[in-house]
Amino acid sequence: MYYLAPETDEDWWEVEALYDLCFAPGREALSSYRLRDGVDPVAALSLVARDVDGILAGAIRYWPVRIVPGQVEAKSHDALLLGPVAVHPTRQGEGLGGQLITDSLAIAARKGWHRVMLVGDAPYYRRFGFTQLDGIVMPPPTNPDRVLGHAQERGHWQGVSGDVQRLNGPARF
Repeated sequence: MYYLAPETDEDWWEVEALYDLCFAPGREALSSYRLRDGVDPVAALSLVARDVDGILAGAIRYWPVRIVPGQVEAKSHDALLLGPVAVHPTRQGEGLGGQLITDSLAIAARKGWHRVMLVGDAPYYRRFGFTQLDGIVMPPPTNPDRVLGHAQERGHWQGVSGDVQRLNGPARF
């Protein structure tokens, strides 16, 4: 059994060590990290999973982003960038990653976030309602086939297109 809780400042380095363990060296060179530079993760959605002994088993973070259309008069849209999500190698295959995603998406919906996106493998994320996003441009180099979106309610991605940018202004947390 795992207990989910919001990530605290005390968890930060332990979570970073988990991400280093689970992802390839140089993970911070990915284009999605340029959207995270200098921006705090959304605290209420960035969760840690610990076992009954308090040992970190998994973590997930979300970041605020803005989709900015190419036309000046068009409206921009706020969204969440999911990631990274990681489960310790000794705990993989137990459904913990799915629990982190499902529970955090439910919290995001309750907090009024309508759009969630990520860069990832469609076959894995499809089960959580993610589909490929057309017209949403991540900073290069990003394979557009891996840009996926989840609408908390049907239609929230409809008509949304443009470049994904860091959210420098206030976000709805």
